[in-house]
Amino acid sequence: MDANKLFAAALQLGSEWKVSRSELSAKEHTLKIWLDFQQGHRFPCPECRRASPVHDTVEKRWRHMNFWQYRTELIARVPRIDCPEHGVRLVEVPWARAGSGFTLMMEAVILMLSREMSVSAMAEMLKEQDTRLWRVLGHYVEKAYRREDWSEVKKILVDETSSKRGHRYVTVVTDAESRKLLFLAEGRGKEALEAFAKEMKEHNADPGQIEAICMDMSPSYISGAREFFPKAERIFDHFHVMQMAGEAVDQVRKEFGRQGLLPKGSLWALRGNEWTRSEEQKGLRSSLCAAYPRLGRAIGLREALQEILSQEDPQELRWWFRWADRSRLAPFRRLSKTIKEHLGGIIAFLQSRITNGTIEAINGLIQLAKRMARGFRSFRYLRIAAFLKAGKLRLDLPALPT
Repeated sequence: MDANKLFAAALQLGSEWKVSRSELSAKEHTLKIWLDFQQGHRFPCPECRRASPVHDTVEKRWRHMNFWQYRTELIARVPRIDCPEHGVRLVEVPWARAGSGFTLMMEAVILMLSREMSVSAMAEMLKEQDTRLWRVLGHYVEKAYRREDWSEVKKILVDETSSKRGHRYVTVVTDAESRKLLFLAEGRGKEALEAFAKEMKEHNADPGQIEAICMDMSPSYISGAREFFPKAERIFDHFHVMQMAGEAVDQVRKEFGRQGLLPKGSLWALRGNEWTRSEEQKGLRSSLCAAYPRLGRAIGLREALQEILSQEDPQELRWWFRWADRSRLAPFRRLSKTIKEHLGGIIAFLQSRITNGTIEAINGLIQLAKRMARGFRSFRYLRIAAFLKAGKLRLDLPALPT
């Protein structure tokens, strides 16, 4: 078997195509394969599939997967047919999709590599421009995303995560049941929820089907949920409540820090849960709380609130409010007021136990996606990478010729 027949067999060309010649350059480490069609063959119109005669030809090129580690390029005289109904049209070739500069086999390789590598690393390995790779990934991600059916989505989790340095944020919407990323939007507020409500209509869904939204106490998110998801119960996740409690402890700690009363290492000894601290940190935490009752009161308020939120009885919050209000600790008095203002959503959490713990894991995957899209030039690249990592999309590998 000569080289041209070998390449034709490997490329699985149809009877209407042939390898006319090939050229391997050891110096440039490249392989070029020229393809041509059989004279007299009639090709189907891309619009109506009617077989029509060849009108003229156009030269096209595609990057193919390497042969024997040689960078491989296909070059073909692609016919344009003259359809009686649709006029002159470029025919479809069996080895590549329309408009792509890669063969279907090469696109399959790109999709598989994207599961394990950043686009920049993939571009370096394949010796390709990263923008070309992003276009391929974007095509298949968008195709799979458009097929997603959200008709069974009833409960959603809404949170924010950073997209770039300088306090640039994106809003993340996740299905509370399937734990998959549904939506990603620039910004963090009402406009993002409005955009998600509109997007639902593209996925066989309607905002009225959403029964619950778990989110933080951002006024903008609350406003968006109230306006665009009026039937949904608003749930305020205990993670965000405890985050605010931790910040209140921090504010009390800083009062003592400014007076120079706290020794080195006190920051991490006083932060977080006691069972996550080392024995040395536990000892320092205990001695500081004994030495400074206001600090001990702050730690006690935080730990008591955490215990209450781990239970289901909202009545336990009443005595905590009384303690916080009488604590003479301004940060905790403000926290008490905030919780009272959002009590309905916190009670909803105690009853439903729906949390944003899942979305925190999704945010971690999005941070991995940021590294995959290292140096990304647009939000679109981050979105593509995020759905590759967290969208649980059914990505179809390119349909290879048979």
